[in-house]
Amino acid sequence: YQRRVHGVDGANFTEVCLAALALGMVYVGSCDDEVGGTIVQRLMEASDEELNQSVSRFLCLGLGLLYLGKNEKADAMLEAVRTVDHHMGKYADITLETCAYAGTGNVLMVQRMLHICAEHLSEEGTSDHQAVAVLGIALMTIGEDIGTEMSLRTFDHLLHYGGLPVKRVVPLAIALLYVSNPDYAVIDQLSRLSHDADAQVSLSAIFGLGIVSAGSNNSRVAGLLRQLSEFYAKEANHLFIVRLAQGLNAMGKGLLTLSSFHSDRFLMSQSSVAGVLVVLHACLDIQGTLLDKFHYLLYFLVPAMNPRFMASLDKDLLICPATARVGQAVETVGQAGRPRTITGFQTHTTPVLLSYKDRAELTGTDRSISSIVEGFVITEKVETDDDETDK
Repeated sequence: YQRRVHGVDGANFTEVCLAALALGMVYVGSCDDEVGGTIVQRLMEASDEELNQSVSRFLCLGLGLLYLGKNEKADAMLEAVRTVDHHMGKYADITLETCAYAGTGNVLMVQRMLHICAEHLSEEGTSDHQAVAVLGIALMTIGEDIGTEMSLRTFDHLLHYGGLPVKRVVPLAIALLYVSNPDYAVIDQLSRLSHDADAQVSLSAIFGLGIVSAGSNNSRVAGLLRQLSEFYAKEANHLFIVRLAQGLNAMGKGLLTLSSFHSDRFLMSQSSVAGVLVVLHACLDIQGTLLDKFHYLLYFLVPAMNPRFMASLDKDLLICPATARVGQAVETVGQAGRPRTITGFQTHTTPVLLSYKDRAELTGTDRSISSIVEGFVITEKVETDDDETDK
């Protein structure tokens, strides 16, 4: 792949960019200097004609993924990227910066991105970096309830007062905040935007509905998408995106999720975030990527797909049905004693489906070896007082 990025094998610029993206996915969050140096060198050597191509964004994203969630470790690479004169140099700069602070909730970085969104640019075609800044605000605040709520309010302001290039990305940024989490208010907002007069905004909103409801089989979203397929029956591009959104909603027949957080939404999966991010960056120019000859970029969602059910296994890793309570997760940090971790629960026999904010507890004679009860859980039998009496 590095030979491809250098163009040693006679690769054209599209192959160079996709090879850089592949390297970014393989070495995600590793801060590998050799790979980073290779991509930056190719970025500096690229001609203006090459950087004007839509696919050049993946060269920048491949670099950003190397430093996903690594904060200050990306500073040296940022200085190198800022030497690129072309406007894609600024795109690479913002992409690298937002990826480096992914999931950190860094308020100063969010403010910096808002300053970039507020710029009024006179030249056409130089606003690509603003689109990344909007996406970056969502990327930096994902996985944290208060940050997500504040970002949602910020996006509302951007829709009212931002320029058209900024407005076009807001539905995708909202989708990134609520991946596989079909919140009622968010679906309502995306549904309104799906009828926007600007084609790019409506396409982004429809695809956003698919990302937000991915793997949930949400009946409300399914109904909205059926209405949209009738509304846009004569618009081939819109209809194609509606079909994609319907496919995402029914992903894995409702047994999968694209959510990037696991272990009670405490840890972030870098490969999962990277997969979703590639597709959202492709949607920044949806006419030139997914609706053109790069529709196969949708397969980058595969690393983000995870089972959203909880299945119990015995010590021989065979399916072993157990009784489990499933309910809304409750925050118990700092509470004395042994407070309940779930509320409004129902009792099921495993395997059971868990929604975005659900948590499971094993009951009866089964106990989980792990403190986290999600995905595939290895259980063991607990001896009760009755068992000891029989002995």
